[in-house]
Amino acid sequence: MAPVQQARFRLRAFRKASLIAVALTSLLLLVVGPTEEALAQDAGVTATEDTSVEPKRQLQPEEVAREAGAEAQRTALGLRQGLLNALPKLTVVLGTLLLTWLVARGSRALLHRVLGRWARADASTALVSICVWLLGTGIAVSVLAGDLRAMLGSVGLVGLALSWALQTPIESFTGWLLNSFQGYYRVGDRVQVGDVFGDVYAIDFLSTTVWELGSPERPGAVHAEQPTGRLITFPNNEVLTGTVVNLTRDFPYVWDELLVPVANESDLRYALELLLRLATELLGEDMAGPARQYETLLREARLETSVADKPEVYVSLADSWTNVTIRYLVHARQRRKWKSLLAERVMVELNQPAHAGRIIPVLPRQQVQFLGVDGRPTDVPGSRRE
Repeated sequence: MAPVQQARFRLRAFRKASLIAVALTSLLLLVVGPTEEALAQDAGVTATEDTSVEPKRQLQPEEVAREAGAEAQRTALGLRQGLLNALPKLTVVLGTLLLTWLVARGSRALLHRVLGRWARADASTALVSICVWLLGTGIAVSVLAGDLRAMLGSVGLVGLALSWALQTPIESFTGWLLNSFQGYYRVGDRVQVGDVFGDVYAIDFLSTTVWELGSPERPGAVHAEQPTGRLITFPNNEVLTGTVVNLTRDFPYVWDELLVPVANESDLRYALELLLRLATELLGEDMAGPARQYETLLREARLETSVADKPEVYVSLADSWTNVTIRYLVHARQRRKWKSLLAERVMVELNQPAHAGRIIPVLPRQQVQFLGVDGRPTDVPGSRRE
């Protein structure tokens, strides 16, 4: 499969290079090629010479060499004359490009001063600069080519080839513009974009860099949401093709859970009351304010407005035990801290003598059962059931 993919890649690259070569050649001929009047005059002279010339005779090698040299000299003189004729156009083109650069630089400085620290200032400035350069480049190419139709054809071929060759950079720049205006993530946000999870460190025109965070779903040295110390850079086109998860943009708090398994023989109601009290003592005060803020955001979005302002406990059945889940609201950057503190408090409390016999921990269990010769369960090894 690899050779086939390599062949396709080489064929695609050859097609792009061919398009660029054809477009640049046609544009070069428009600039330094002979004019239509010169071509018509040359055609007339050739026709006149052909009518007055007698049937051609076999040329000698010396004559062939002289004619080839004369033809090469005429071609070089024609290109030189075409370049000299294009010098005024080249002067105008250079002046146009210089003026475009000055206008783009001045407009960029003016916009930065007017927009100030607006979040979308960089994107707006970039769009204005692109429009100025497109206008200036279009004027320069139209002056250089002269023939508007041929110029449009050449520029179209060049643009098509460049769009294929630079597809990823163009998509990345488009992703940067979209993120600048929509605000999917900013520097400092904790995001997950595709397979990358971390805190945004820098955002460029073509790429984004994040400080990587560990996660239980990703193999590595850190198995929790804490920095690994590594920087990851990914192209901005992930904004267009992937899923962006932002944990801290509008509301920096997330729901987290702690699972506490207890034996089925435990006093379940007593265990629920105890675990709820422990979680409320630890997280109740810090959870009330964010819960009200969360409820306000949901109400504005016309979603569910019932948000608990203190931890809650839920029960679910497992194979041979009962799971008690403590659900609480914490800051996205402090999930491991509060989960560790809550787990420590729960384990210390469950080991107190006051809860012995009422909350029974889940331990590995092994059951041995004897079977008689008839395959039925029996209490005595080797006994026969009557």
